[in-house]
Amino acid sequence: MEFDTLILGVATFLFVIALVALLVWAFKTFIFGKSSSASLLRSREKRLGVVERAPVDGKRKLLLVRRDDVEHLLIIGGPVDMVVETGIQGRPHLSPPHDDVIIAKTEARPPPDYGKT
Repeated sequence: MEFDTLILGVATFLFVIALVALLVWAFKTFIFGKSSSASLLRSREKRLGVVERAPVDGKRKLLLVRRDDVEHLLIIGGPVDMVVETGIQGRPHLSPPHDDVIIAKTEARPPPDYGKT
């Protein structure tokens, strides 16, 4: 078998693998994925997240879950998952300052003199 034929065979094999990967990606994206523009915009917004978690014992955990601006305290991992508290107002999101922020320059402080008692 010649060297040129071997290189052409490997290149053809890699091209076929890349083509199959591209077809699988396109199939997953356009057939199983959400295709409407409204759902694409909505999926970028993070509405749900775990704020904090704490172990209770070997099996159970306390979770503080945030949905929009409301937090819910859950206990999970036992025989029954429970909502401990709901409707907890979450911390407000930080907003940018309304006016320009001006940082004033100050004089440097003299170093402390530890030699004097």
